Amino acid sequence: MTQRLFGTDGLRGQGNIYPMTPEIALKLGLAAGQYFRNGSKKHRVVIGKDTRLSGYVFETALTSGLCANGMDVFLVGPMPTPAISFLTQSMRADLGVVISASHNPFMDNGIKFFDRNGFKLPDAVEDEISELVLAQDPQWDYPAHESIGRAHRIEDARGRYIVYLKNSFSKDLTLDGVKIVLDCANGAAYGCAPYVFEELGAEVIKVGMNPNGLNINEKCGSLYPEVISNIVVEEGADIGIALDGDADRLIVCDEKGKVLDGDQIMALSALELMEKNALPKNMLVATVMSNMALEIFMKEQGGQLLRTAVGDRYVVEAMRQHGATLGGEQSGHLIFMDHSTTGDGLLAALQLLRIMREKERPLSELAGLLEPFPQVLKNVHVKRKIPFEDAPAVQDAVRKVEEAMAGKGRVLLRYSGTEAVCRVMVEGPDLDKVEMYTNDIVEVCEEYLK
Repeated sequence: MTQRLFGTDGLRGQGNIYPMTPEIALKLGLAAGQYFRNGSKKHRVVIGKDTRLSGYVFETALTSGLCANGMDVFLVGPMPTPAISFLTQSMRADLGVVISASHNPFMDNGIKFFDRNGFKLPDAVEDEISELVLAQDPQWDYPAHESIGRAHRIEDARGRYIVYLKNSFSKDLTLDGVKIVLDCANGAAYGCAPYVFEELGAEVIKVGMNPNGLNINEKCGSLYPEVISNIVVEEGADIGIALDGDADRLIVCDEKGKVLDGDQIMALSALELMEKNALPKNMLVATVMSNMALEIFMKEQGGQLLRTAVGDRYVVEAMRQHGATLGGEQSGHLIFMDHSTTGDGLLAALQLLRIMREKERPLSELAGLLEPFPQVLKNVHVKRKIPFEDAPAVQDAVRKVEEAMAGKGRVLLRYSGTEAVCRVMVEGPDLDKVEMYTNDIVEVCEEYLK
């Protein structure tokens, strides 16, 4: 069986430590170039990155491998992950590449790919690329000398993305008179996000706009929503918008400073679309991590919630399979398939602002649709990822908790896709009991999974 280089969202790790090394990045460029090159025509690849210091290393290594295997590379510099998806489609490129570790600290980095239609690569394709990269004696099918690729820089990439985003906002509306606190996490969106809102008429108070290669996601952005919450209250703003390092996820707060996660944003968006009969099958797609309150809310509104494995790529796969147009994750990855093929924090924020403007109501009045059940998540470090069905004691512990909750809560056990960690999640209406149940299962996991 092929060793998997890729996790739930591309290759990920600490810079200059395997597998995030320049050697692997070079081989990834060679492998991707060989896989996607088909025939004599020129092939295009768009490469973007966030603001991490190590981005220079991987950008150069990938470019070398791709050009060596006959691909023309178009470099756009620091740009949000969804911008690369958009540009790959817009430029009719064969491949899009993002160098980013999303919400992780600066010492981490990652590499993920988009196909020509702007979708993340399926597991089977990633496995074929992995096989080429990890081969003991790879046989690279180098093109003729005159077919080696060239590298170009696209100077107006940000402007193209800004126009695309603005076109997703109703042309009959403006953001005149709206005050926004915007936190770009010192990440990929710092150079384009403020202009999107300002050009639509908003007053923007900017946070996390001074990247230095080392401060991405550092006490700012979607992992620290209290930053925008405090400023919104101090400045009397209408909304706070917090992005992560590559701007593919969104967390917001209302004008009173209350923080709303992805589940709450999805509930608001789903209801608005159902009211317009614009949500196919009244279906919302989310992962197993989304709160039970979201599932109950959808049922009460005559809709349905379809759950997938963790990872926005799996949400997108299910949306495509079932013809759904709205999906996302509790963490803030939100996919509006009518506009985008992947999670886009800025696009999602614009959809939320559109609802506020159309209904002429503050976010606090619109967003009180569901009160999430208390949810406790704890990690157990493991030496190896034993299938849970092969650990009877763990299954017994889970069964006891489920019986005690009598259908008014749930238990989720899953292994991390990037770490040697078992994640134990319990949710239910009583926080004290949820914490007790979580600790009971963690204790058994620590004994039998280590």
